[in-house]
Amino acid sequence: MIDLADICLIFEVHQPLRLNRNFHMDLIIRKDIGIKDLYEIYFDHRVNREIFMRISERCYLPASRIILEQIDRFRAEKRPFKVSFSLSGVFLEQCEKWNPDLIEIFRQMVETGCVEMLSQTYYHSLASLNNLDRSEFPEQIELHRQIIRDLFGYIPETFENTECIYNNYIARVAEDMGFKTVVTEGADRILGWRSPNFVYRAEGSSINLLLRNYRLSDDIGFRFTSTNWDQWPLTADKYATWLAHTPGQVIVIFLDYETFGEHYWAESGILEFLRWLPIEVSRWDNLRWTTPSEAIRRHPPCGVIDVPPDKTISWADVERDTSAWLSNPQQNITFNMLNEIGLLVKDLNIAELTRIWRYLQTSDHFYYMYTRGGESGIVHDSFNPYGNPIEAFIAYINILLDFEARCKAEATKPESRYRRLLRRVPPDRSFRFFYRFASPTGIVAHSLEEFYDALGRVSTESIAFHMSRGDFERWIANVIGDEELAARIASLPRELGRKDLRKALLAMVGERIRELKKGIGEREPKS
Repeated sequence: MIDLADICLIFEVHQPLRLNRNFHMDLIIRKDIGIKDLYEIYFDHRVNREIFMRISERCYLPASRIILEQIDRFRAEKRPFKVSFSLSGVFLEQCEKWNPDLIEIFRQMVETGCVEMLSQTYYHSLASLNNLDRSEFPEQIELHRQIIRDLFGYIPETFENTECIYNNYIARVAEDMGFKTVVTEGADRILGWRSPNFVYRAEGSSINLLLRNYRLSDDIGFRFTSTNWDQWPLTADKYATWLAHTPGQVIVIFLDYETFGEHYWAESGILEFLRWLPIEVSRWDNLRWTTPSEAIRRHPPCGVIDVPPDKTISWADVERDTSAWLSNPQQNITFNMLNEIGLLVKDLNIAELTRIWRYLQTSDHFYYMYTRGGESGIVHDSFNPYGNPIEAFIAYINILLDFEARCKAEATKPESRYRRLLRRVPPDRSFRFFYRFASPTGIVAHSLEEFYDALGRVSTESIAFHMSRGDFERWIANVIGDEELAARIASLPRELGRKDLRKALLAMVGERIRELKKGIGEREPKS
């Protein structure tokens, strides 16, 4: 019996929202700019649409049609053609806005059963590196999981962080959120003598790791048109031969989707390479296409990968670390400033400000500020829409300073206090209901509204337990910050029966939520 090597072909698909370099002029021309206008003036929608439509015609549409065609061609075979996609939420928003046909093609691919959708951060951000707000990273993952579910009826089981940024903490977050696998870079320094072509387990958790074979991936992604390369030209049959002679169980080929038609134009032969690769692989009896979820079901972990936070890896540049985004003063100043502003944004609890703040977290903004030069610098410069890193920094810091000033101005308004009391708090500050000591109910509240909902569902035994200890008023005063509601709860007679206690709490908390929503001009919730 022939031992089959699983080939896991994954595509990263992302487009950022580039900034409006002339936004100061827009401020002069357009007076009375409000929060609702920030999306229009901060981002260059004309340029973003032009770039998106150009890449759609050169890459997204033709490459997707080729993949769908080859999936259909091999679908009934013993070894069907399978691929996986990691689509950022920002990319999907642009699809919905400017080219809905793309969504339909991806939907058709998912419906074949030969495509796995991965999860990532919705905004393709550096949220996993934000040490000031640990809640932001899982929140963006959940937002991404929701858009994949809404558009494709699909619940991802595999996680790939932005640009394959990875460490042990990221693995634990992914595991806590229910993912079974993380895909990251097969960097030499984390492997030592070991091969990337096996399934591993993350240090400190039980989640599986699949590692990108960067040599085979970069043969396509970076060397395809390199006439100085001793293997040029790269053909599909040659590449399939390399795969067939590569030892290991799972070979992960992870590529930027724009490799096919944008980074390398159709005239280079890259789209024909994509068309013929499944055909040439099918000629080898020891090769089989697979998805990440299938791979981890077939192959148990053969070892542990340990990546402490200070050794964080990624697939970016020759360094394969976080230096692509955080290696110079401009990058670090803006990143730290953005995260500090985020604390205020979360307190303000205004949806549009949160949305803008998250667009500003997109990793590309920091990537454009890279200044080291060399081989990596050439790659960075080729993607930079501002011409050079200094112009990228100026565009970003001008908008960030304006955004900060608007957030601070918003914080002085009376209604901001009401919004803050209705905000959602991080998981580590949530209220966890217990039946009794060391006996959790599994019900958790992250806001006053969730607390109200929980009071209606949790057992009266749990309510009585927490009331006897003063837990409710303590959490509402110290975490939510609503001393007025805390005092009302503390004044409830302790001799109330359990059912009456629940009823009184629901009435009290519900009334307070209505007061707060009235204070910010929102419609009162239905009772």
